[in-house]
Amino acid sequence: MNTYDRHLLREWLTILGLVLAATVGLMLVQVLYDDFRTLRDLGARGADMWMYFFVTMPSFLAVVLPLALLLSLLFVLGKLHRANEFTALRAAGVSLWRITAPVWVVGVLACGLAWWLNSTVVPWSVETSRELKDSLEFRRESRVLKADRVGAVDSVAFNNQRARRMWFFNRYSQVLHRGFGVTVSELDDRRREVTRFVATEAALGEHGEGWIFKDGRELTFDPDSGELESTAPFTQKIVSRFQEDPKLMLLVDSRPVRDLSFPELRLLIDYFEQENSPKVTPYAVRYYGLVADTLGPLIVIAIAIPFAVTGVRVNPAVGVSKSFVLFFLYYILTNIASSLATKQIIDPMLAAWLPNIGMVTLAAWLFAKLR
Repeated sequence: MNTYDRHLLREWLTILGLVLAATVGLMLVQVLYDDFRTLRDLGARGADMWMYFFVTMPSFLAVVLPLALLLSLLFVLGKLHRANEFTALRAAGVSLWRITAPVWVVGVLACGLAWWLNSTVVPWSVETSRELKDSLEFRRESRVLKADRVGAVDSVAFNNQRARRMWFFNRYSQVLHRGFGVTVSELDDRRREVTRFVATEAALGEHGEGWIFKDGRELTFDPDSGELESTAPFTQKIVSRFQEDPKLMLLVDSRPVRDLSFPELRLLIDYFEQENSPKVTPYAVRYYGLVADTLGPLIVIAIAIPFAVTGVRVNPAVGVSKSFVLFFLYYILTNIASSLATKQIIDPMLAAWLPNIGMVTLAAWLFAKLR
C-alpha cells in the first residue's frame, strides 16, 4: 500500500462507518416504532427490550451494507474528483484500476462479509428475535391459560406427499412441543387411506425414535372399499417410521417470506419442491436473492466508480442523491422479476439474479462510456 491507498481508505472507511451507524440507527428507530408498543403490551421489561433490540440489530447489517457502501463511495470519490486528485493521478500515468484497487479489495472482503451475514448471523438474529417475542407471548398466556394451551397454534395441517401421510392437529403447543387432537392418515400410491392413527396427543421423540402417540386408536381400512377393517386401542404407541419435523409443519403458510431465515427458506423450498407446489416460488426467489446479494458490494462499487469519476465537480452530496435513484431502479427490477417468477414466466433463480444482472449491465455500460 502506498500513501494514496492509505489516504483513500482512511477517507472512505471513515465515511462508511458513519453511514453504517446512521442507517443502522434509522433501522433501529423503525423497529422501535413497529415493535415497542407490541413488546410493552406483552409485558416486556427493560432488560427484555434491550435484549430484543440487541439480537435484532445484526439482521439490519446485510440490508444496509450495500446502501452504505454506495453512499460512502459516491461521496468520497466525488470529493476526490472535485479536488482534482483523480485528474492528477491519471495525468501521472496511473490507471483507473490501480487508483481504485483498494476499493475493489474492500469490496471482495465485503462480499465475504455479506455471505457470512446472510448464512450465519442474520438467521440467528431472525430466529432469536422471533423466539424472544414468542417467549414474551407465552409468558403472558401462562397467566391466564392452561399449560397445554400456552403457545398453541390451532388447526395445523401437513401433507407429506413423498411419504404418503397426512397430518392434522387440533392444536400444537410450541411450549410443550406436543400436538393435541391428532389424526395421521397413511395412504397408498393411489392416495387411498390405508391406516389412520387417532390420538389425544402426540410428540416427536427426543432421541430419534419417531412420534409417540398417547391415548388413541389405530384404524385399518380396505383401500378398495374404504370400509373399516380393524381398530386397535392403545395407551401409548411409538411409530418409528414417522419422522416429520414439527418445525416444518408450523412454518408452512404461517409467516411472511421475509420473516424467514436462510435455513428455514431452504427447508420450505425442499418441502414444496417435493409437493410440486407453486407455493415454492416466493420462497425460492427470496432464497436465491439472498445468495445473489453476496455479490452486491462488488456491483455497487462497479456502479459507483464511473459515476464518481465522470461526474461534474460539484458538491459531493450530489453523488449521494444518485444512490437513491439507483436503489429505486433496483427495487423496480426486483418487483418485475418477482412478478414474472410468480406467473411462472421465468425461473425463480433467474428472477433472483435478474436485478443484479441489470445492475451489472448498467455498470458495464458506464465503464464503456468511461473509456
